[in-house]
Amino acid sequence: MSRKTVASAAAVAGAITTALSLGVAVEPAHAAKIKCFGVSLAGQNDCAAGPGTTCAGTSKVDYQGNAWKYVEADSCQAIVIKVDGQEDRMGSDMALERDLPS
Repeated sequence: MSRKTVASAAAVAGAITTALSLGVAVEPAHAAKIKCFGVSLAGQNDCAAGPGTTCAGTSKVDYQGNAWKYVEADSCQAIVIKVDGQEDRMGSDMALERDLPS
């Protein structure tokens, strides 16, 4: 085998190893996300904002209970939103019946 062939084979093997390692690193990060309801600002939800809306960016009010954002799996219930003059709001892994548009 010539030096050029060995170098090419090493380069291909390195590229394959890198591609595989990136694929493995990306998948767990995506799998660790869950839908967290009631934590997005109006128009900043990731999807599903209840009747009359279609998908991403369609929530009508801040912290709309039936609109969600993807968050780290262990952080949803830890998200507490302070709203002046009202009780604090927490994220939920299920749709909420609060802060729905009129």
